[in-house]
Amino acid sequence: MNKKVITASGRRKSSVAQVRMVPGTGKIIVNGKDVNEYLPFEVLVMDLKQPLVLTNNESTFDITVTVRGGGFSGQTGAIRLAITKALLAYDENTDPSSESSYRRILKEAGFIRRDPRVKERKKYGLKKARRAPQFSKR
Repeated sequence: MNKKVITASGRRKSSVAQVRMVPGTGKIIVNGKDVNEYLPFEVLVMDLKQPLVLTNNESTFDITVTVRGGGFSGQTGAIRLAITKALLAYDENTDPSSESSYRRILKEAGFIRRDPRVKERKKYGLKKARRAPQFSKR
């Protein structure tokens, strides 16, 4: 059996994820641990699996993920984008205008675009990026 390996990377906030997708049974390994063991909340696991659920590939691929930087939420977003890119690479020969193309399904769900929001830098004289010190009249 020819095992086609698909690799992709995704970023969110300060997290970077590399995904390696091979045909399999649906196991997801993140940094050497099972996804349910690595991520502390079930909501994050559901968010991470959304591209697979939408394209009906939950038990089609084994996914190995290496993720660095940021917190759990940023890492989940980075992994989701990387999985989306890997699915697009897998389905590249399908006509994008057809109803069943992964590109069309994932684009309508808003998964193809990288979320550009990052933490704003702290400015001098302020407590945070925009939070000024408390004003005291007396």
